[in-house]
Amino acid sequence: MSGLIGKKIGMTSFHDASGKIIPCTVIEAGPCVVTQVKTKQTDGYDAIQLAYDDKKEKRTSKAMQGHFKKAGTGPKRILREFSRFEEGHQKSLGDKVDVDVFLEGEFIDVVGTSKGKGFQGVVKRHGFKGVNDATHGQHNRGRAPGSIGASSYPSRVFKGMRMAGHDGSQRVKMINLQIVKIMSDKNLILIKGSVPGPNGSYVILERWK
Repeated sequence: MSGLIGKKIGMTSFHDASGKIIPCTVIEAGPCVVTQVKTKQTDGYDAIQLAYDDKKEKRTSKAMQGHFKKAGTGPKRILREFSRFEEGHQKSLGDKVDVDVFLEGEFIDVVGTSKGKGFQGVVKRHGFKGVNDATHGQHNRGRAPGSIGASSYPSRVFKGMRMAGHDGSQRVKMINLQIVKIMSDKNLILIKGSVPGPNGSYVILERWK
């Protein structure tokens, strides 16, 4: 398999063999269930659909209940497709996939949704300095954006101008993060460094090579 669905638990520290403290993100990865196997003959491409995290049946549509029933599993909260496979890692409908698909020490990519910041000004959203000093008659301009366009030409504000607006809550992909420790009995993976999103948010783990 080329990936796995997981949930961010939080952060901790890990002592390596030399005694060095490594900051790590704890991710509960799987077990995931194969709910669909796509092939070029039936769907036009090869992929495996994984499902993760139990969901109440009453909150699941009849169509999706039937979809999960074909795989012999209950309703799940999140579904994702993985299109790359390694030799000897082909899966069938209903198979379970857990943290054993990864190895300690290897590098993976982690995809998550960053924390939402709401509506923010240019200082927090883009790192603007503000309108400098409060002298020469300026009043309450410390966090203002300043000029946003020219005068008679072009008589408009260009698209893409960095201004205040909704910040965060975006899809973020962190690449080349190293797996420090795998706890198969608890379905936990310790990844060196930080991972986007708040605790309890879903993340996608992908083998990058």
